[in-house]
Amino acid sequence: MADEEDIILSELDDEELVLQMHDDLYDGLKDEIEEGVRILLDRGWTPYDVLTKALVAGMTIVGADFRDGILFVPEVLLAANAMKAGMAILKPLLAETGAPKVGKMVIGTVKGDIHDIGKNLVGMMMEGAGFEVVDIGINNPVENYIAALEREQADILGMSALLTTTMPYMKVVIDTMKEKGMREDYIVLVGGAPLNEEFGKAIGADAYCRDAAVAVQTAKDYMSRKHNKLAAG
Repeated sequence: MADEEDIILSELDDEELVLQMHDDLYDGLKDEIEEGVRILLDRGWTPYDVLTKALVAGMTIVGADFRDGILFVPEVLLAANAMKAGMAILKPLLAETGAPKVGKMVIGTVKGDIHDIGKNLVGMMMEGAGFEVVDIGINNPVENYIAALEREQADILGMSALLTTTMPYMKVVIDTMKEKGMREDYIVLVGGAPLNEEFGKAIGADAYCRDAAVAVQTAKDYMSRKHNKLAAG
C-alpha cells in the first residue's frame, strides 16, 4: 500500500481531490490546501465552487466534530488557519466574480474584557462557513460596535465576554442600538463562558451561542430566514 505521503494532489480526479482537501483541512495542512485550491482553479473551477465544495464543506465536518467533542480548540484553530490560507487565494477572485455572500458579521469582545480566543475561533469558523467577518478586536466601547455596524453594513453583530463583570456591557450596546432605532436591522449573537440562554434573552440578544459551531449554525439559520423574508416581501 502506498505511503500516505505519496498522495500527489494533481494526480487525483476532481472528486478525490475535494475529499482529500476535506481530510487536509481536518488535519490543518495549510500548504496542501493552498495547492488544492490552485489545482481546482487551474482545472476551471469557479472560485465560488472551490470555496463551497472544498473549503466550506470541509470546515462543516470540522465544526460538527468540534461540537461533538471529537476535536478540540487547538485542532480547530489549525484547520481554520489552513482554511484562511485557501481563502487568501480565493478572496480577490471572489470579489471579481461578485460571488454570493452568505452574510457579513462584525465581531468583538466588550469593553473591559481582553479575552479573544473564543471570539477568534467564532470569527474563523464563520469565515469557514462563507461569511465575511470584520473583527474589531478586544475591549470595545459601544461607539466601536455602532461605528463598525454602520461602516460595514453588516447583517450580524457578535459580542463576546469572558468575565462576569463585563457581561452586562452587552446590554449597554443593545440598549444603545435600540435608542438609535437600529436594533431591528441586525441579528445580535452573544457568547462567552459565563453567559447562558437566560442572560441572552434578558439583555435582548437574538441568541446566545455556547460555542463557535453553534454560532455558525445560528447565524446561518437567521440569515436564511432573513433572505426568505426579503424574497416574500
